[in-house]
Amino acid sequence: MADWPAYGSAEWMRLDPRDPRCYAATLEAAELHRRAEAERQRLDHLMDHDPEAWWHEMTSDANDYAATLGRSLATQRAAEERRIAHARAATNLPHQLQATPGWPPIAIPGQPGWFRHCGTTGEQLDLPTADPGAAHGRFNGQEATA
Repeated sequence: MADWPAYGSAEWMRLDPRDPRCYAATLEAAELHRRAEAERQRLDHLMDHDPEAWWHEMTSDANDYAATLGRSLATQRAAEERRIAHARAATNLPHQLQATPGWPPIAIPGQPGWFRHCGTTGEQLDLPTADPGAAHGRFNGQEATA
C-alpha cells in the first residue's frame, strides 16, 4: 500500500470502507488537521503573549518577498541608469573649457597650477598662473619686458 486517494475526493468516495487505502487517507487527513490546529493554537498563543514575535512571524514572508523585489527593482533601475548614461555619453561631447573676456582665469581640471585665460583677441591661453594680466603681457600688474 504505497498510495491512496486524497480524503474526500471522488476516488476516495468510491473506495470500499474496509479498503486499507480508505483508512490511510482518513488517517492522513486527520494528521494534517491535527498539525494545522496545533499551528493555529501556537500562533494564537504567540499573538496573546508576544505580539511582536507574532507580527515578525506573520510578516516575514512578505518582508523576504519585498526584499527580493527591492533587489530586483534596484538591479533593473541600475541597468536603466547605465543605459541612459551610456546613451548620453555617446551623444554629448565633453564640455570644452572656455575662458571669457573680462572674467578671471579658469583652473584647468586635471592640470594643477594651470589656468585658462582669454587673450586680447579672444584666443584661449593656458598659463601656469592665475594672474589675470598674464594673458595681456602683464604679470602682477607690471608690463612684461622682453
